[in-house]
Amino acid sequence: MTNKLCHLTSVHLRNDTRIFLKECRTLSNNGFDVSLIVSDGKLDEILEQIKIFDIGRPKNRIERILKTTKKIYKKALEIDADIYHFHDPELIPIGLKLKKLGKKVIYDVHEDLPRQLINKSYLNKFILKLLAFLIEKYENYSSKRFDYIITATPYIRDRFVQINKNTIDINNYPILNEFYNIELKKEKDNNICYVGGITRIRGIIELIKAIENLDVTFHLAGDFENEEFKKEVLSLKGWKKVKYYGFANREKVKEIFSISKIGVVTLFPTKNYLVALPIKLFEYISASLPVIASNFPLWKEIVEGNNCGICVDPTNINEIAKAIEYLITNPEEAKKMGENGRKAVLEKYNWEKEEEKLINVYKTLMGK
Repeated sequence: MTNKLCHLTSVHLRNDTRIFLKECRTLSNNGFDVSLIVSDGKLDEILEQIKIFDIGRPKNRIERILKTTKKIYKKALEIDADIYHFHDPELIPIGLKLKKLGKKVIYDVHEDLPRQLINKSYLNKFILKLLAFLIEKYENYSSKRFDYIITATPYIRDRFVQINKNTIDINNYPILNEFYNIELKKEKDNNICYVGGITRIRGIIELIKAIENLDVTFHLAGDFENEEFKKEVLSLKGWKKVKYYGFANREKVKEIFSISKIGVVTLFPTKNYLVALPIKLFEYISASLPVIASNFPLWKEIVEGNNCGICVDPTNINEIAKAIEYLITNPEEAKKMGENGRKAVLEKYNWEKEEEKLINVYKTLMGK
């Protein structure tokens, strides 16, 4: 067996933080020959010795599932790697085909899909529950056959380890030197920030309503889930205090963090979010920002346990407003929380500790 590896994704962009910046880069830096197959509509290229192959961007979700997956399989066969590592549930059939050819296959589970589906609003609840049930059965059946299951959180790991003993959580913690050395501005205006997908269940409406009567500027970066929701958010009174960037690349994210006093992640208490470990939470504290986070037991353990922020009811506008006002009017306390968060990332919530697990998985499969 050689050191030839291939990551596959039909959903994520080539510069995806978990797939490219963390996993592919880590493996390449440790002597593996890494290829990445994507479908983002850009040209093939080599970045940091990682060979990126694009099979074309699909026009819609149906084309992606029916046609893009076939193209990914064809390209995967051409690459002829020893280990294939795929990142999307819709690629499970591809993983099973590669297993039949005698290849080593890793399934990287970013989300607990059956639980995530329950929160989708475009289908009725009965259909969603039936679909979630069928997907979980198929996912469980298939996962028994893969050589390794890698999960993004301990909660997802606990589900899959009952199905496949070769299951490990590799958490999506920040890369130490990415936000740890941001040149933070000493004198800042009353800026707060949120970076990530902009959806109803991520508490954006409540957050914007919370700042209506506060002397703050809300720096918001990310894509809206749809145009209808965007129009609703832009009509809010508090929108006049928002500086919106759209999608922000890594450099822009650093810039936003450098001018902000507070990072906010007030997601609603859905089944998925209650046990999630959102990367932005850890990126905020890596950048020495005190955080205002949802009061989920798991998040309270991280935020209050490390005294690096305040946990609130994400549906309570007054509670969110009071937390923002407290941190703005108590700068020394906020600064101490930021320092505590940065220390926690340095000691435990960092990619450098997680990458050791990834390398060990590959060494095990390589027989080293």
